[in-house]
Amino acid sequence: MSLSARIEKDYVTAFKAKKTDEVAVLRMLKAAVKNKQVDLRRELTDNEILDVLAKQVKQRQESIDQFRAAGRIDLAEIEEREHLILRTYLPTALSSTELEEVVVLTIQTLGASDMKDMGKVMNAILGEHAGRIDGKELSALVRAKLSS
Repeated sequence: MSLSARIEKDYVTAFKAKKTDEVAVLRMLKAAVKNKQVDLRRELTDNEILDVLAKQVKQRQESIDQFRAAGRIDLAEIEEREHLILRTYLPTALSSTELEEVVVLTIQTLGASDMKDMGKVMNAILGEHAGRIDGKELSALVRAKLSS
């Protein structure tokens, strides 16, 4: 089942079960996917939907941090619930050791030797492991490996 079909099916199920939080989150996700489709003027692939989903998850995490810093625990809890619902659609993230292995292997495969090759390495890894890697963590690891 494609990710798009799964989201739609879960939306209908949540709507029928009157799960308001889930319905609202999935409705926002569907709108974000639809906006991306309109921008690109074509249907999205599962990887492109994963990108949209990852951005939504990242937005929620940033909101949680900002609300907690401002002392708005009530709003942070709402964002946390939304964050948890969205995370169920992301594939499991690579562990730190798995990520390091992927980075080393990709650097060897591409023959990357210095910081000029960082973009190639990043794009190769992000393309192969869409939605499973935090970009900041990957960037720091690739930079460390290429500069040593």
